[in-house]
Amino acid sequence: MANLRNIYDSRRIWKVVFLAISLVLVALFLYISNNLVKDLAEQERERMEIWANATRELATMGSGGEVDDEGNPIGTSATDVDFLLSIIEANHNIPVLLVDDQDNILQHRNFRLPEPEDSLAFEISPVNMEYLNKKLRHLKGTQNKIEINIDKVTTQFLYYEDSTLLRRLAYFPYIQLAVLILFFAIAYFALMSIKRAEQNKVWVGLSKETAHQLGTPISSLMAWTQMLSTMGIEQDVVNDMDKDVHRLSVIADRFSKIGSMPDKEFAFINEAVEQSLEYMRSRIPKRVSLTIHTSESADRGVMLCQSLFEWVMENLTKNAVDAMDGEGAIDISVDSDEEKIYILFKDTGKGIPRKNFKNVFTPGFTTKKRGWGLGLTLVKRIIEEYHNGHIYVKDSEVGVGTTFAIELPVMKN
Repeated sequence: MANLRNIYDSRRIWKVVFLAISLVLVALFLYISNNLVKDLAEQERERMEIWANATRELATMGSGGEVDDEGNPIGTSATDVDFLLSIIEANHNIPVLLVDDQDNILQHRNFRLPEPEDSLAFEISPVNMEYLNKKLRHLKGTQNKIEINIDKVTTQFLYYEDSTLLRRLAYFPYIQLAVLILFFAIAYFALMSIKRAEQNKVWVGLSKETAHQLGTPISSLMAWTQMLSTMGIEQDVVNDMDKDVHRLSVIADRFSKIGSMPDKEFAFINEAVEQSLEYMRSRIPKRVSLTIHTSESADRGVMLCQSLFEWVMENLTKNAVDAMDGEGAIDISVDSDEEKIYILFKDTGKGIPRKNFKNVFTPGFTTKKRGWGLGLTLVKRIIEEYHNGHIYVKDSEVGVGTTFAIELPVMKN
């Protein structure tokens, strides 16, 4: 019992450690990626400032009015003009809008316009102008803006979008994060499938071996009871021994069925519940009342392995008696609709904290001083894997009691 608890606790610790390490790695990855995006954004702004300075220089050169024989402003060489123009022409990937202080578009570059532009045309087409004005309205709400003071009375503004590379890089960390989450999810479900398959092998092996080991002493006990009957032993004593031997035989039969898919037979749910609790009625403490609520309208047909279903009800009853310390009430109600049968198993025991609603079905989990933490695990396996049903903690309050709910599919005609 202690070993199972230690295994369960160690699993929880390793899960928490694994999750913490994963979160730290993801946070570190996002931090590095975001810093890289931030650095690239700063570099693009520096390029745009250089572009703005080149534009300012060209505008200033042409504002003096005097030009030489080659058409260049006096005091400025053709090399200077070519250099400034080369800076402007070098921008091939950052979308740029140059506007005056009245938001009139003076120049644009690297936008994917709706209509192709004629290189000889001096005006922008109405469709492209509408597109660029829409871009301008959007960019005015961002920080991607550089003011260009041409002279004391002339001011222009440079607006720019992030380059395609920067936008892709900004989304890249989240794409990688999604891929990592998907990878971890696939790995987790794969490991859980492997673990479940291994558990199934253990269940099968343990169950078959237990049934096999019980078979020999049970056969021997049956022979002894027959012999005692011929030796003149009181018949009441022999009958009681027969009942106990029969009980052992039932337990062995259950173990033989738990390792593989059992055969199921048609049964009416009211009779099945009553029959399942018949053994426990005379064996629970007298200070525990056991009440079953059934109705003819809810008495639907269901496919059951009766011996395993009895095991479910007995396990729930024993757990309830333990939770009530041998004093309280167990209330079982049966209801149904066209699709499902509902069995509510309510006790007035110690209750279960909400955080443990799912943990109670985990192998090794127990709050008892003595216990292996396997009873509810078997119950869940019998209901969900062998009967295509569902069992869960419907409601529980510490110090008040717990209600387990069992749902089983109705047998269709």
